[in-house]
Amino acid sequence: MVNAPALRGDGEELLPPGHRVGGWTVTGPIGEGGWATVYAARRAEHSAGPDGSDSDGDDGDGTVALKVLPTAGLAPRQARHVAEAARREAELARTAPHPRLVRLLDTLTLTAPDHPALDGAIVLVMERARCTLRDLLATGIDEALGDRIIGGICEGLAHLHRSGWVHADLKPENVLIGRDGEVRLSDFGLAIELTGTHGHAAPIGTPDYLPPERWKEPLGEHGVKVRTTADIWALGVVIHEVFAAGVPPFPGATPTSRSAAAQQYAEGRAALRLAPAVPPFWRALAADCLAPTHAARAPHSAESLLARIRAHRSGRRPRRPRPRTALLALTACAAAAVTASALWPQPEPAAHPARIRVFNAERGCQDRTDRDPQCSLGLAVDPLLPYSAGNVVPTRVWHNDTLDADCQLPTGLPVIDEEDRTSTLWYRIHLPGSTTAWLPAVRTKDRPALLHCP
Repeated sequence: MVNAPALRGDGEELLPPGHRVGGWTVTGPIGEGGWATVYAARRAEHSAGPDGSDSDGDDGDGTVALKVLPTAGLAPRQARHVAEAARREAELARTAPHPRLVRLLDTLTLTAPDHPALDGAIVLVMERARCTLRDLLATGIDEALGDRIIGGICEGLAHLHRSGWVHADLKPENVLIGRDGEVRLSDFGLAIELTGTHGHAAPIGTPDYLPPERWKEPLGEHGVKVRTTADIWALGVVIHEVFAAGVPPFPGATPTSRSAAAQQYAEGRAALRLAPAVPPFWRALAADCLAPTHAARAPHSAESLLARIRAHRSGRRPRRPRPRTALLALTACAAAAVTASALWPQPEPAAHPARIRVFNAERGCQDRTDRDPQCSLGLAVDPLLPYSAGNVVPTRVWHNDTLDADCQLPTGLPVIDEEDRTSTLWYRIHLPGSTTAWLPAVRTKDRPALLHCP
């Protein structure tokens, strides 16, 4: 968002000061984005709210923000996109209100035959904020303020995820700081309503904040898969920016180059290097949010991150979250073992090694014979730690490789594959040179009968 008014082709402001929109009078522009322009407005004289009062949810001084989404001149498909974005914002505000989400006060559709640029425009009337997080990054944020901001973001995300929504465009521009100093998440035009473990969206977003798997997610009939862990990745980027004076965690002069660096990290070809300025607690939190795969991020829900932040504030040692996924909430090792057994029925165990074949759920990798690094899979060092780049042995494997397994662990960290199959079962693998590693059960179709690992 930039501080510039929306202009018509002749250079005139789309909504000049004094223009009347419903019960509001425009006082000036606030900023402009890809599809919308935001204006400050004040309740017009002699205009009362729906309840007959002089206030309709504004901040007490009669001021609000008007988010104007013009549709004139757009192709039919673009106009439908704008209308759908406005519908999502209104639907989310109606079904999932929360103090950490910006309040939507009203929606209007303008009829202005004498002003073609405004005719049919959709207007969202929202509470007005003091500034955005991006504005604060330019002035510097100390750790106490950063704690308050990140905690507020986690509160908002936890509520969204509980309510069955993914924000899908979390970034500093969409984190508002209210006049009361509190955090409000905003701009839900790309928000996705979940159906089970995931939703679907058009392949769009802000590159710096998209998780690595988004770039390779296959495009289906309804778009690409989007999960709550996409918001967690974006949160990791935001945490780094908050404590590193706005510097993103991945190097590069452009969003494209930074996205490429993030994908190199996710593929295990580059280490995660966070800025020294990020304090130790927040460094650990950001690293967990920036785990390179959806499965590795799944245990770090917004609720568990918020619990760690609150423990840090109180001086207690923050606990790492218990493993949990969108499909499973594992509360104890016994429960994990029962769940794994139900998902992956096992025959009677045998005390001898077994040969198992690697399975890659990425269909584009199943027919390849060139051992493309992008189709390789990692074997974990420790099945009880996050399945991330720092917990992977140097040896890579590919679809249809055969491995020697000597025992099984049914209560490891839950892993979700690209088809949303989930398991806590792991196999211990023997590699050349007496090296051992671990393969999650979602990476093989075989179900060997093996003794439990000691």
